[in-house]
Amino acid sequence: MGVKLGILGLGTVGTGTVQLLQDSAGRHPLLQEIEIYRVGVRSLDKPRVVELSTEVLTTDLESIVNDPAVDIVVEVMGGLEPARSLILKALSNGKHVVTANKAAIARFGAEIFTTANQAGVYVMLEAAVGGGIPVIQPLKQSLSVNRIHTITGIVNGTTNYILTRMQTEGSNFSDVLADAQRLGYAEADPTADVDGLDAADKIAILASLGFGGRINLQDVYTEGIRQVSKTDIAYAEKLGFVIKLLAIAKRDTPSSPLSVRVHPTLVPQAHPLASINGVYNAILVEGEPIGQVMFFGPGAGAGATASAVTSDILNLVAVLKINTAVANPLLACGHQEYCQIAPMAELITRFYARFLTNDQPGVIGKLGTCFGNYGVSLESIVQTGFQGELAEIVVVTHDVREGNFRQALAEIRNLSAIESIPSLLRVL
Repeated sequence: MGVKLGILGLGTVGTGTVQLLQDSAGRHPLLQEIEIYRVGVRSLDKPRVVELSTEVLTTDLESIVNDPAVDIVVEVMGGLEPARSLILKALSNGKHVVTANKAAIARFGAEIFTTANQAGVYVMLEAAVGGGIPVIQPLKQSLSVNRIHTITGIVNGTTNYILTRMQTEGSNFSDVLADAQRLGYAEADPTADVDGLDAADKIAILASLGFGGRINLQDVYTEGIRQVSKTDIAYAEKLGFVIKLLAIAKRDTPSSPLSVRVHPTLVPQAHPLASINGVYNAILVEGEPIGQVMFFGPGAGAGATASAVTSDILNLVAVLKINTAVANPLLACGHQEYCQIAPMAELITRFYARFLTNDQPGVIGKLGTCFGNYGVSLESIVQTGFQGELAEIVVVTHDVREGNFRQALAEIRNLSAIESIPSLLRVL
């Protein structure tokens, strides 16, 4: 007896998934057991690149999640509603769910996983983070015996593409963004990408899996790349760094609070993530006893994401074939408690700051004194040149508590010699 799929959505990912399922030769034999039973679409008249019979297509998405014949519901429509309601209805009806919807999982995960656990079914979300890169299942299974202390990721292809081009061409953010939109790498409304919101959704999901607790999305510090200038990219390069938008989840000891954040970061050129360019994604997991493991690959695209969606379907087909009444703890979401997230003021990190100052004697000394008053130790402080009449000074700190650094900056802003602080970036 075949396993019947109900697919919600036939856009890029839905089409890629159907194509993969229809072309099963040379792939895992379990794919032969799958029947594309119903596919929910907005319009029946739209021309499509995949061939599906008229009996399979429907505009009534509710009928799919309520159909007793459907075993697995695949949600690849995106957005928050009606996706959330349909996922919950499918789970309540005892159907397993595969989703690529990071926004719905990051915001409504508690509700979705509680419903799944009560119904004794699974929610699979490999495609929600990192496109085709297998990282969700490894965190749930292969790496689950490790004590994870850091997950650091380049998890948004659009921002990585923009920063890579700014770096290689010396271009401005706004010019590269406009070009990325024209080429289809950036959305018409790029807010979710360039303001770091998409990366925040993804690191919330990864942190939840890596650290065994739910993450409140509001607790994830989020900063995008609009403020990163070609000047900073050039200075970073001279100092031995590249600038990347990083999503970071870190816990120093098993008992300390978690730090979960998204922000542009100066990454040392020798670091594994420094060479991840263009639309590619990479996630570096550090734990004990394994050390460092890096997952790298295409973070989006029909084929890559369909690969992740279909691997989840395959896992569920295996579950249904075994037909066991006992939940598999390596597939289920077991944690109920929320992680305690440390406030950003408590973060220990290094900083890069660029100051524009009036050209007068003793400015560097005054900066050094202000930083010293708050226990901020400087790795380097150099006058790099002039912008018009103003001298440009670049500072890189040693590890410092963010709250102390912010207090020092507040005092520095009041110095008569300081015209502005155009850039402030963290250093990995």
